[in-house]
Amino acid sequence: MSTIHRNERAIIARFDRPWTFFIVSAIGPWTAWLIAAWYSRQPLPDRTSLLLVSLFAGIGLALPMLVAWMLIRRDDVLRQDLRRRLSLQGLAWPNILLGAGIMLGSIWLAQLISLALGYSADQFRLARSASFSAGILIGWVPLLLAPVVEEISWHGYGTDSLRRGLNLLWTSIVFSIYWALWHVPLAFIEGYYQANLVETGSLHTINFIVSLIPFVLLMNWLYYRSGRSIWVAVAFHLAANVSNEAFQTHPDSKIIQTALLVALSLALILRDPAFFFGRDPDIHHQPRKVLR
Repeated sequence: MSTIHRNERAIIARFDRPWTFFIVSAIGPWTAWLIAAWYSRQPLPDRTSLLLVSLFAGIGLALPMLVAWMLIRRDDVLRQDLRRRLSLQGLAWPNILLGAGIMLGSIWLAQLISLALGYSADQFRLARSASFSAGILIGWVPLLLAPVVEEISWHGYGTDSLRRGLNLLWTSIVFSIYWALWHVPLAFIEGYYQANLVETGSLHTINFIVSLIPFVLLMNWLYYRSGRSIWVAVAFHLAANVSNEAFQTHPDSKIIQTALLVALSLALILRDPAFFFGRDPDIHHQPRKVLR
């Protein structure tokens, strides 16, 4: 494990308002999404109602980013840190490609395993459209937009505010639980991904919740191995969204994918326990390949 840069330690210590960030970032979106849900459940929703569904769904998505900026903007050090982490210069391309490969490879491998269990090879065909909608918007709009907006929020402030007092494993677990609860109101928006997921049954709903733990753990592993580059987290999240919607994947294959991601997470923890259990954040300034 590399030596921790003192300046990085000092910067992470300045993310000192986790309760404010996470509480406001939950109440705001929940309120907006419940309003969106009400409009989506009208007996005969017209175009205006669907437009309002899209509007409030988008407001809810963007609010945590606004909260993060409000907490950062008065601190010169955190503002400079955010600019550095959003810079396109010196992107950790090996880690971006690795993250995309993990998510795409895991869904393909899960589908391949499912063939041995009798599932159809049609899963490898491209989907004709997204499996959900968001008011007047097709599902691909939030699918592609959410990773950018969310990760500027979560890795712009939230993750480091947890990492300030917890090791990486517990940071990931605590955020996974929070993130699962954060998504709950989306299940009430007619036609939205989480609403459709609930309709498929409790098993697949539980799988979505459980899958967040290895997903967040792997994303944070890449994030801290890449000098806290927000774009690495965005790319990982984006690859997950696209790979899970681009193909005609059977819902049961996503359960297999979760098992594969859990196995990979455990392997990484066993390979470098100090990185996950150490209290001080191990930050790598120079982007590099993670597996060496």
